Parts: sequence; C-alpha cells; structure tokens
Amino acid sequence: MAAEIHSRPQSRRPVLLSKVEGHQDAVSAALLIPKEDGVITAGEDRTIRVWLKRDSGQYWPSIYHTMASPCSAMAYHHDSRRIFVGQDNGAIMEFHISEDFNKMNFVKTYPAHQNRVSAITFCLASEWLISTGHDKCISWMCTRSGSMLGRHYFTSWASCLQYDHETQHAFVGDYSGQITLLKLEQNTCSVITTLKGHEGSITALWWDPVQRLLFSGASDHSIIMWDIGGRKGRTLLLQGHHDKVQAICYLQLTRQLVSCSADGGIAVWNMDISREEAPQWLESDSCQKCEQPFFWNIKQMWDTKTIGLRQHHCRKCGQAVCGKCSTKRSSYPIMGFEFQVRVCDSCFESIKDEDRTSLATFHEGKHNISHMSMDISRGLMVTCGSDRIVKIWDMTPVVGCSLATGFSSR
Repeated sequence: MAAEIHSRPQSRRPVLLSKVEGHQDAVSAALLIPKEDGVITAGEDRTIRVWLKRDSGQYWPSIYHTMASPCSAMAYHHDSRRIFVGQDNGAIMEFHISEDFNKMNFVKTYPAHQNRVSAITFCLASEWLISTGHDKCISWMCTRSGSMLGRHYFTSWASCLQYDHETQHAFVGDYSGQITLLKLEQNTCSVITTLKGHEGSITALWWDPVQRLLFSGASDHSIIMWDIGGRKGRTLLLQGHHDKVQAICYLQLTRQLVSCSADGGIAVWNMDISREEAPQWLESDSCQKCEQPFFWNIKQMWDTKTIGLRQHHCRKCGQAVCGKCSTKRSSYPIMGFEFQVRVCDSCFESIKDEDRTSLATFHEGKHNISHMSMDISRGLMVTCGSDRIVKIWDMTPVVGCSLATGFSSR
C-alpha cells in the first residue's frame, strides 16, 4: 500500500521522502499531521484514511473510513482532533480522531451545500464552519448546534476559500475568475470588494494575515499577489507555470511562495525582493511605435492606403504595438515573467542580461498535482492528485525554512 523512497538529498531540490499509495480514485486532499509522522487523505473513492509511519519506514493506514459520497474537501484542527470532510453530495461530516490516531468517531453532519463542496475552513474561536461549493455559494454554520447561520450566492461555482479569523473576512474565488471579499456576520454578510485580474477560473487562494497579502492561482497558468493591507487591487503578476496553478502556500518567515500546477511543476518564488508591477495594457487605434493603423482603424487605413495590422502588447511597457515593432521575446523575472514574453524592440534593448536572472526555482513533482499542503514548521510538503498517489517531500533544500530554527541559508 505504501512504498518508501530512499533518495539522497540533492542540492537545492525538493527531496521525495515517501510515496503513499492505496486510494482507488483521485485523491482530493491530503494533510500532514502536525508533530506526527502521519498524513490524512480524502479521495474520490469515498474514503478517509489516516496513514502513520511504521518502524519499517512505510506508511500504513491506521484509519480507513468509507463515506456515502466521494470526498471533495477536508479541514483538520489538530489541537481539538476535529476533522471536517466535504462531499460530492454537498454535505460536510465532522469526526473526532482519537489521541493515538487509531479511531475516528462520527460527530455530526452539516447540510452545507446542494452540490459538491469545494473548500472548508474551521474557526475554533467562533465555532464556525465555513465552506464553498459548486452550488455557487459560501455558507457558514455553527458547529455547536449544527445549524446554518448564513449563505451568500455568486454567479459562478465557488472554487476556493480563505478566511481571516481576526477580522471575519472571507475571500472566495470562483470559476468566472473573480475573487470576492466578504465580511461575515452572525446571520448576514456584506461584500467589501471584488478583485478582477485573472483570465481563467480561480483554482487556489492563500491569505497571509501578517502582511495582509492575498495570493491567487488560476487556470490561466498565472499567480497574482494582491496587496489587501496597502492599496486594494492587483499588484504583482507571476508567470512561470505551463498549466493551471492548483495550489499555493506563502512562507511568511522566508518570504517565499510555493506553487504547484497540474503538469506536476513545483515553483518556489522569491518574494523578498522589490518586484515591479506589470503595466496595464494600453489601447490604441494604431501602433504606438510606428503609428501604422490596426486592422479596425478603417479611416487611417483609407487615408494612408495601408493594410491594417494586428494589435499586440509589450509586456514590459504595456504599449499597443504591431508585430514588426515587437519581434523580440525576453524573460523579465522582476515583473514576474519567468519565461519569454513579447516585448517591444525598445524595451528589449533596455533589458540587461542580469535582468533576466530567474527569481524562482522550478522543480518536477512527476505527477499531476491537484492539491498541496505544507507543514511549514518542519519544511514538509504533501502533494496528491488524479494519479491516486500521495507524495511527501522535504522542502528544506529549496525553502530553507523552519519555525523552530528560524531562517536557514541552505
């Protein structure tokens, strides 16, 4: 069921510590148990499993529980040993796990949604269970009574959720590519603002309450960092993945962002530097370099007896340019462009070789990653996906981060 991978630590790369296998269908969620050599997994095969590392070094299931419907989301609160499992049928079930992780007792069922649950968070202070679902809503329920406190509906499937426990602000990403910031009250909520910048559905969110930064990943392969605490709106764009970004985690201690994509790519971004904000694209009826008309500019085409050209945009300056004035491609990592993008010829000349130095490291997870979770205090990461395999990684060679030891310069 589980296979131990013995691999020597290689410099500056994640080290694969273990593979955990046994699920009969895609693994929807996997979480490392804090302070334990264990992992909790939930899958489309309707099972919840708690895996503990045995003396042999292999992970074996100490708990195997079958649900009524495929498992789609999970939240675990370690101090109280409470686990919440969202299902394809819209219900969320709460269990209590024993101290020795060998037994799981059913507590209650929450009728949270009318369709697949996409994300769950539990707030112990308020005893709230907050969730999003494919019924296009966010719901918050009382865990003491099990009753519904409030719901708010969106125009698209709600795909992911982050919650600020102190301010009771919820961030909800949806399939239209929009992020909604809500203030939740006991029985009502108010929309604070909406964030629009992605060209694809929102697939992952991460909220850092210390720096008040929101990170969003999307099916457009990009990540955006939103400065919620400073000025509202789009701040930094990060493009380095070649498929949809499925999971993100920000390490506040070392100012690094870890992101995973559907093609198995794992990226570690250096956010501890002053990055440049990508420009808004300018609109024009003619090339802002050579002044040739674009193809919809009928008047100028007629006046100058020329054929209209296609409009492009320089990623560095944002100007509207024709193909002849933007023949070059360049990476520009300080603006988040880790691979080559279109730039106008004058901007290409202004980019020095040192400006092309990468500000992220890229690694191969070698499996489809649909979910990732990190135990930041130990520098461990777990990934899972549609290949039914759960992988446990030592990330310290690339993030050099441990809350116990502080910053490590490895």
